[in-house]
Amino acid sequence: MTDRPVVTRFAPSPTGYLHIGGARTALFNWLFARHHGGQFLLRIEDTDRTRSTPAATEAIFRGLRWLGLDWDGDAVSQFDGAARHAEVAYEMLTSGAAYKCFSTQEEIAAFRESAKSEGRSTMFRSPWRDVSVADHPDAPFAIRVKAPREGVTIIEDAVQGDVTIGNDQLDDMIVLRSDGTPVYMLAVVVDDHDMGVTHVIRGDDHLNNAARQMLVYNAMGWDVPVWAHIPLIHGEDGKKLSKRHGAVGVEEWQAEGYPAAGMRNYLARLGWSHGDDEFFSTEQAIAWFGLDGIGKAPARFDTKKLLNVSGQHIAVMEDAALVGEIQGFLTASGQRELTETQSNDLQRAMYCLKDRARTYPELLEKAAFILMQRPIEPDERSLKALDPVSRGILMELTPHLQNASWNRDALEGVVQSLAEAHDLKLGKLAGPLRAALAGRAVSPSVFDMMLVLGRDETLLRLSDAAS
Repeated sequence: MTDRPVVTRFAPSPTGYLHIGGARTALFNWLFARHHGGQFLLRIEDTDRTRSTPAATEAIFRGLRWLGLDWDGDAVSQFDGAARHAEVAYEMLTSGAAYKCFSTQEEIAAFRESAKSEGRSTMFRSPWRDVSVADHPDAPFAIRVKAPREGVTIIEDAVQGDVTIGNDQLDDMIVLRSDGTPVYMLAVVVDDHDMGVTHVIRGDDHLNNAARQMLVYNAMGWDVPVWAHIPLIHGEDGKKLSKRHGAVGVEEWQAEGYPAAGMRNYLARLGWSHGDDEFFSTEQAIAWFGLDGIGKAPARFDTKKLLNVSGQHIAVMEDAALVGEIQGFLTASGQRELTETQSNDLQRAMYCLKDRARTYPELLEKAAFILMQRPIEPDERSLKALDPVSRGILMELTPHLQNASWNRDALEGVVQSLAEAHDLKLGKLAGPLRAALAGRAVSPSVFDMMLVLGRDETLLRLSDAAS
């Protein structure tokens, strides 16, 4: 097993959006595969035809693409492999590792009802396990795998350690129903084997499934993959993450303006750690990632930490890439995309926008001054800063700026001199200037705005505000 090239997989059911827990599972599989130079495969477990939808499948694709989790080869449909799954069930039947069970649903239900009322185990033991083929009736049958009745099954888990399950707790699992359709537990094993999966990294709510799935691996003489069952994600209240905790769908986080790099970073830290590192690049995560860094305790989703990490990624992102991501955010959130001119202006202004913005909406709020056109309509708070005295000072400032060198030192000097002439502190002029240039209280510094807008636009906006 250790000498084989690493192959991991993400196998979601297309019954809804790609939620945070699924995204974190996909990320761990992707990081592990990329760390080892292996393959990361995608399988859509769409055997439940009543709940699986093409729209949900597309939502999974979009979520993975936004997160930057590229998969190798084409996505595989589990439903398309039904014939292969049935073939394996019959192989086990032929080898004696499985048997035909003619017990009806009514008989099984009656047994369980009786056992429950008498306080006995409701685990069904088929009476057909050791019946000779010659004594089989001509009737519909399910195929059950023969589980060991004695001893223990040990799940060697890379995260949870060795987990021991008594074989008396294992039933003879149905692998093929009486209507000829394979069960999920068989399909998963066959697909993982046929896809060459070496490491199964998934939520620890699947831990008990491993013992039952090992029945199929052992019956077929196949290599058992390395199991790694990762802890679930809880909300800030300590309970399992669900819709009540807010936006838990990946596409919702995208539409709320979180950068994909920040989300990758934060999700990686939910249950995995590399020393005390909280902020890191995707390249660092790939270089560092290992199953030994995954803890056993559930991780808690903390929106404040996500915001902090997101802000750090926005601050270090290349300006052109940042503009491209913002265009993607506007599309995802149903807003109008930036024009080419706005994109260019935004990129030029990025140096004074991205340092303290934690999400794209926060950045765009600061960028409003460069994206809007004259005449500027000040909000209520800004209007209060444009009282008659302030308007007069702005009118007085205009000719000084017309002749000033257009650099920060010169601009600060001009404004400082005018403030001193009126026996004012520089901050007292900042409010009216901000109102004139941006029309709102949230903006970069007035001098950054002047530099980005340029001399002509700055003077026009001051003239508008002063009149």
